[in-house]
Amino acid sequence: METRELAVTGAFAFTPDAFPDDRGVFLSPYLDSVFVEAVGHPLFPVEQISYSVSRRGVIRGVHYSATPPGSAKLVHCPHGRVLDMVVDVRVGSPTFGRHDTVVLDDRDRRAVYFPIGVGHLFVALDEDSIVSYTLSREYVPTGELALSPFDPVLGLPIPDGIELVQSERDRTAPTLDEARAAGLLPEFRTCVEIEASFLR
Repeated sequence: METRELAVTGAFAFTPDAFPDDRGVFLSPYLDSVFVEAVGHPLFPVEQISYSVSRRGVIRGVHYSATPPGSAKLVHCPHGRVLDMVVDVRVGSPTFGRHDTVVLDDRDRRAVYFPIGVGHLFVALDEDSIVSYTLSREYVPTGELALSPFDPVLGLPIPDGIELVQSERDRTAPTLDEARAAGLLPEFRTCVEIEASFLR
């Protein structure tokens, strides 16, 4: 398995080894030994596994969890292709406001680890793209927050030449500066302290 540290502190991309034969292919999108070596702790206790199915052009995010309690996640795309983005919205983080991108698809089958407090966005590049989420907390609608993906301060590389589809909530989401002024962004120190509990 190949590991790549992303431009956002604590976020990593993992590309699994694949074993194809005349029946198809076998692979493991998560290996504990590789994850621990890269991230420094085991994967969080899993409270929920979910997936979304999106048509081409759907944009979901930037989403992040209210912290505390926050939620870490491991994301991969078992079918289709998405442009996935990791966005650091943790006030006090050394990479606050920065982002990185990873193409998740059913060919390279990468997975991305999102630490607590880190924002997530993806744009579906193929029809019927499936994104699977393994979460450290059960999803609570009132605990998920959003930022505008078109905030010029974030400068996210939203693809051109594709008709984008958003939810009403995402269309009206605040900018990074607006969310910070309203006290809606997580604190880096708090996020790190919560994530340290995964070691226990």
